[in-house]
Amino acid sequence: MENEKKASVLDLLLRPEVPDARKALPEKKVEVTRLSELTGKPAVFTVRALSYSEIRRIQDKPREEQAVSAVLYGCREPDFRDKRLLDPERGIATPLEAVMARLTAGEIDELYIEIQKLSGYLRRTLAEVKNA
Repeated sequence: MENEKKASVLDLLLRPEVPDARKALPEKKVEVTRLSELTGKPAVFTVRALSYSEIRRIQDKPREEQAVSAVLYGCREPDFRDKRLLDPERGIATPLEAVMARLTAGEIDELYIEIQKLSGYLRRTLAEVKNA
């Protein structure tokens, strides 16, 4: 064990099992229980981590649009950009409005939290190195 060459961080980053973080984004399935109860069928959403550029675009938006925008970017299923969710006569003219019309504020925030966790936020992603 002592004779093994210590790998540099660069060597670790170059290993083939380290994916391109822009493309290999983690996903998770979550159930929106209110919708499941209303419809009598499981309302399972697939959410994914956001890329660095998506995070920056969301952070550039006004504070009140950030969670809704994250759900719009991070929700794979359902796709809130689907035109069938729009209903201009009822005031649902944009995908952001579709998110707000179909989900409660708490559901939006909980989905946002799940998306943030998948994106590496709200959890420790770094560890302090002692005696290095």
